[in-house]
Amino acid sequence: MIARRHLLKFLIGGAICLAIFLVYRSLGRYTLDEIEESVQSIAGFRLASAFLFVILSYLCLTGFDTLAVRYAGKPLAYRRTALASFTALSIGHNVGLAALSSGAVRYRFYSRWGLTAEDVAKIIIFCGVTVGLGLVMLAGLALLLQEGGPDLLGLESPVRTALGLACLSMPALYLLLCAFVRRPLRLRTWQFDPPKPGLAIGQIVLGTLNFACVAASIHQLLATFTDAGYLEVASAYVTANIAALISHVPGGIGVLEATMLAILPSTASIGALIAFRVLYYFVPLTIGVPTLLISEAYYRHRGGRFSEQTVM
Repeated sequence: MIARRHLLKFLIGGAICLAIFLVYRSLGRYTLDEIEESVQSIAGFRLASAFLFVILSYLCLTGFDTLAVRYAGKPLAYRRTALASFTALSIGHNVGLAALSSGAVRYRFYSRWGLTAEDVAKIIIFCGVTVGLGLVMLAGLALLLQEGGPDLLGLESPVRTALGLACLSMPALYLLLCAFVRRPLRLRTWQFDPPKPGLAIGQIVLGTLNFACVAASIHQLLATFTDAGYLEVASAYVTANIAALISHVPGGIGVLEATMLAILPSTASIGALIAFRVLYYFVPLTIGVPTLLISEAYYRHRGGRFSEQTVM
């Protein structure tokens, strides 16, 4: 038990150091003049609206944890789930391997508030499922709602419709499982207890809204350089995000940009994607890392464990 606790502290410390290094390495790829020129070419209201969608996305992500603690049977006050969610994901998004990196940070918070390692594991799995549901739901809607000939992915309308329906069938199947299956789903050593239908609907809604906000943020930044519509950008983003998740590259650095630029018209500027990475990844990270360090110091000062007996 002591060894596990020390290992957890080591992982958290390593995650912080890696996150700080990634900020330095990623921004170091560009000169200050290049970054400044790229950002200045984007209208101020575009930057502001893009950042607003970033904020809305992170609010949706706090909803992931709010639903997840209810799923685990340990509901907490929103201020706590929001703190754990934002701190964990602002670091996890940049470090990569989110289940491990953000999971370690989540455990650090939730264990102080009375949750066990098993509870935190349920939260991590629940949030991971929510991410998958949100991605396929947005992909399905974007593919089905587009009109006309080939899109940015080069898909003709019939193919696009078939893929869209296939994507939407996954959340529908998930709802059916949650409504009628009352036993755990097992795949080798992996086990998932289907949540109640109300929580499942919340997963689909919040997951879709989250990625819709991310796509909207990118669309606002790209609007300066391309005429691609929101649905086309959303399709491109889903594809790029899946590629980044498969690659396991920390923060999808390079993968997200390369995939987006391969899909979007050549007139799209790397400047918009640099601005997006700064707004969505680095700005939250500069808040999340100090928040984690301050919380560690605060709880260490209070004896290293939260003393309240009632889980609010």
